Amino acid sequence: MILAPMAGVTDAVFRRLCAEAGADLTFTEMVSAKGLAYRSQKTRAMLSLGAGEERVGVQLFGHEPSMLASQAAMIEELLGDHLACIDINMGCPARKIVSKGDGAALLKEPELASRIVVCVKEALSQTLVTVKMRRGYEMGNDCAVDFAHRMEEAGADRVTVHGRFAEQLYHGRADWGVIKRVKEALSVPVCGNGDVKCAGDALRMLDETGCDEVMVARGAEGNPWIFAQIRALLEGREEEPPTVAERLEMARRHARLLAAGNPDDLRAFRKHAMWYVTGLSGASAARERITHCETLRDYELLFDELEMKARDSVLPLKRGAAPNPECARI
Repeated sequence: MILAPMAGVTDAVFRRLCAEAGADLTFTEMVSAKGLAYRSQKTRAMLSLGAGEERVGVQLFGHEPSMLASQAAMIEELLGDHLACIDINMGCPARKIVSKGDGAALLKEPELASRIVVCVKEALSQTLVTVKMRRGYEMGNDCAVDFAHRMEEAGADRVTVHGRFAEQLYHGRADWGVIKRVKEALSVPVCGNGDVKCAGDALRMLDETGCDEVMVARGAEGNPWIFAQIRALLEGREEEPPTVAERLEMARRHARLLAAGNPDDLRAFRKHAMWYVTGLSGASAARERITHCETLRDYELLFDELEMKARDSVLPLKRGAAPNPECARI
């Protein structure tokens, strides 16, 4: 059970909450190799470990093999035994990323992508090198099996496959069949990614694809409990979804941890607050207020008022309206 690297989301505090809930591995936000090379303090700060954080995966993006290799080596020296792996981003579909030849743009340059893996692998002494990729770049051009096989041959220790084309961005449904095909073609572990919105989805992905690991992205936003619920189902148990009081207490704790580290981070907490309150009575008005929250006290007053509206009611696991019928048993 892996927390996906998500830009602007997987900071040290959120990683801590997901690890406490049962995530086996968490990732930093994607980190620019060029930003590190140019000594950007903002980029370097993404490598900071949280309190008690023992292991973390770092995801790098870029397209220059030597730069990626040198910065991977720097990260290995900096984090030491705390570093679980260096993941090379070959799946981000954002225009500002692919327009520079980074992220999913590498799907169109398999030879360059292979050189990147070879160079990063050679630059590290013991750290695993992994790749996160998509089904392909252009709609209908499914290159996943061939591309993943190239990454394995180049030395990748694990491949994570997101079942959408880059051109889809995050629209439509992820095709888990491509994860299965990659798993059948490779000998290294394969991690599945895409549309894991609840614990039931995770178990279905494991069953339908045979993948070794499941990576959760948007399904964990405002919902760190998803990892505890996945673990419960894997162990043949059922984990009750959080009550409103539990959800809001998690939101308070999240805000307090951010404020304790850097009060300026509370602006970035707004999106997390939006996710925590989705589905609650009064959520629409709350979202409007969240856009104006500046201080910890602003958030705490809002969460207190929401709790008064719906004390001890039970929320569906799936953010939004009704739970996924296929996940009804949890």
